[in-house]
Amino acid sequence: MNASSGPPRIFDVPRRTARLARSEPAIGRADFLHLRAAENAVGSLEALMREWPKALDLSAHPGLFAAALAGSAAGGRVGQVIAMGDRAARAAPGAAALDVPDQSQDLIVSLMSLHWANDLPGALAQIRRALKPDGLFLGTLLGAGTLKELRAVLTEAELEARGGAQARVSPFADGFDGAALLQRAGFALPVADVDRVTVRYPDLFALVRDLRAMGETNVLAGPLRPLTRGIAGRAAELYAGRYGEADGRIPATFEIVHLAGWAPHESQQKPLPRGSAKMRLADALGVKEQTGED
Repeated sequence: MNASSGPPRIFDVPRRTARLARSEPAIGRADFLHLRAAENAVGSLEALMREWPKALDLSAHPGLFAAALAGSAAGGRVGQVIAMGDRAARAAPGAAALDVPDQSQDLIVSLMSLHWANDLPGALAQIRRALKPDGLFLGTLLGAGTLKELRAVLTEAELEARGGAQARVSPFADGFDGAALLQRAGFALPVADVDRVTVRYPDLFALVRDLRAMGETNVLAGPLRPLTRGIAGRAAELYAGRYGEADGRIPATFEIVHLAGWAPHESQQKPLPRGSAKMRLADALGVKEQTGED
């Protein structure tokens, strides 16, 4: 293995950028996940009684966060939110150097974009460097359980028709690794939370229309073999037969991973050194310690 080789190329950056551009006029028809992410980020800021004079929005579809912030209790404590103008930087975080001076931002938000990063720890490290000491990062990405139903039926339908199947749904990060990813990127006090959302559709084709409107369709690197109408129809049959509900609608699972981390600062709470505790655990819990003797 070549030690100088970079991270694996999972996603095609130009393809992802083009898909995001095409989705921008349509996102208003399918912005429910982005709005949920924005509202969660705003809720986090409402719980923190401090000011954020310089704020940067790196979200896939910027503007939704600022709109949610405007009507919140935290709105008066956050300065003007500047949206990243470079679509490629929003489409594929970390693909190029983040064009922001080091230690220049009090708050950085990246909603519904980081799951398209070929090098997620590297993208997070860039964000951490752009934060002032004790600056806050709030991020959201799709997690491993996202579109599990769609993944299963597309694979089965293509296997039936072709004897082999190409990946059609992105490999998403495990939400339970979120805090570890932040820590690896140099953030202090990392927190990750997983929010599972089930959305019900009339059929598979309605789901795909929403994914296109979001800019969340397949951009895996390499040649993409188009699905035939027959394979898509068979996948729709499998979806309805396997997951369909009593009213004929089908569920689609989305797993939203919310991240929060701070740029390190000497004022932040730090864990005590190992062996420095002044009280035994049994005393702290108010229980009688067992000696192991009969």
